[in-house]
Amino acid sequence: MIRAALLGLVLAFVAGCTSKPVMVPKELLVVGHAYTDEEIQRAIVKASAERGWTVRSTSPGLVQADITVRNTFFAAVDIRYSLSNFRIEYRDSRNLGYNDGKIHRNYNRWVYNLDKSIMRELQRIESDRMVQRALNEQRSTTY
Repeated sequence: MIRAALLGLVLAFVAGCTSKPVMVPKELLVVGHAYTDEEIQRAIVKASAERGWTVRSTSPGLVQADITVRNTFFAAVDIRYSLSNFRIEYRDSRNLGYNDGKIHRNYNRWVYNLDKSIMRELQRIESDRMVQRALNEQRSTTY
């Protein structure tokens, strides 16, 4: 009975630590948007900070960010962007078992959440812009 329980625990542990292919999300931005390079970069930086990533450097078309979790796990990414898309690419990691394009599943979860946060921030920028246009139109018809 004890052997069966131990075997079950070992199998559960091994299943929990499985490696997955490295996620490389690429998001196409909505055609006809009016984002500037600065707005896209600002959205990436803000979303990264909100998710616990530290932005290490920025340059036109590139944001480099990393995250350290529980002072043990480390991941670093390059976020390449243009006016039409952005892409989160694996750069480095520690203690995540990276090997032959596979990595611990937590890395993919962190990148997925970062990707969604960036998209949410870009949508917020667009929403703010729409509200401002509506307010401007309302003001111009009131006067």
